[in-house]
Amino acid sequence: MFMAVTLTLYNCSKEPNELAHNHSHNHTEAEHNEHNHELEAHDAESESKHTDEIVLEPHDAERFGVETEVAEVGPFNEIVSVSGQIENSTGDQVTVSAPTSGIVKLPSTVTAGAQINNGNTVATISSSGVSGGSQDMAYKAALEGAKRELDRLTPLHADGIVTTREYNAALQAYETAKASYSSAAASGRVVAPISGIITSLSVVSGDFVNVGQPIATISKNAKLTLRADLPEKYYKYMPSFGSANFRTVYMDEWIDLVDLNGSRVSDAKNLSAKQNGYIPIYYTFDNDGAITPGSFVEVRLQGAPRENILTVPSSSLSEQQGQLFVYVKVDDHGYEKKAVRVGADNGKRVEILSGLKPGETVVSKGVTILKLAETSGNVPEGHSHNH
Repeated sequence: MFMAVTLTLYNCSKEPNELAHNHSHNHTEAEHNEHNHELEAHDAESESKHTDEIVLEPHDAERFGVETEVAEVGPFNEIVSVSGQIENSTGDQVTVSAPTSGIVKLPSTVTAGAQINNGNTVATISSSGVSGGSQDMAYKAALEGAKRELDRLTPLHADGIVTTREYNAALQAYETAKASYSSAAASGRVVAPISGIITSLSVVSGDFVNVGQPIATISKNAKLTLRADLPEKYYKYMPSFGSANFRTVYMDEWIDLVDLNGSRVSDAKNLSAKQNGYIPIYYTFDNDGAITPGSFVEVRLQGAPRENILTVPSSSLSEQQGQLFVYVKVDDHGYEKKAVRVGADNGKRVEILSGLKPGETVVSKGVTILKLAETSGNVPEGHSHNH
């Protein structure tokens, strides 16, 4: 629901008759006319001072979420704006492969994006109906035969009836058959080694797979990686980039990697990693569930710090006809619009180069309400705004 807000510019002039009422009536007509001219001059001056003041009652400001903060100088980093992408962290994902050759069958619950727990079945592989039969069955038969022969020779070797050479040959055959046979392969069951999200499937039910062929990729999704693609021309600044802010195409707010325990994980010293004129810089961070791997992002890399920089929240800025403005609170009811020139912008805060002084109180949230108030022409009855 849209609520119309009637917020106005107030005229601070006073009625000359009201002000003149308390003066003595013994003045001469000339003195009286001279006094009226002085009052008119005062009114003109007062009007010129306050015509551009935007008045917003405190209860309206609170009602519509208008917040302010005092503009102060402090440290602020050099900023380089680049593009990038969110990727799964390599240490947080595994690929499960076929333990045997055969025809794949996927459970109905196994789909890309589905949650799976450690030990759950990812797929079953059957060699039934496949030409040549199951190799694992042959391995199993060889293992069972070698086990029986070893069991037969063991007591005979203890009694000295068979030689050590014969016993060792039987033992070696058993160990070889044991290494060749896998109970998991024989069962044809592919299980998840970790709990997480199935991020991709390499096969569909009915496909034939060979031993070692990838079946699915599972990600814990506890950690994600931000890849920032730095243009090659900024190579010399690479060592200075500590943290970064980023946002996806489906987000309005910027995210500070510090808030997600983010840290840089690469420190390239040469250009060998560059691709198409860009050098990748990687950061890893905790996944809070709001970010999807594969998302393309805007990135603000934070470089060397600078001191005594005047900044305001990015939400303080209002753009009108190509010019940027901020709204400064001048008293409990009044606000003034000021044109500003900006510098570096990290997504959350922006550097102010001119138009604003340290110590002034700027609107940090609710700028839209002030824009509405600025364009309103209604003056409430009986309002007095004396200075």
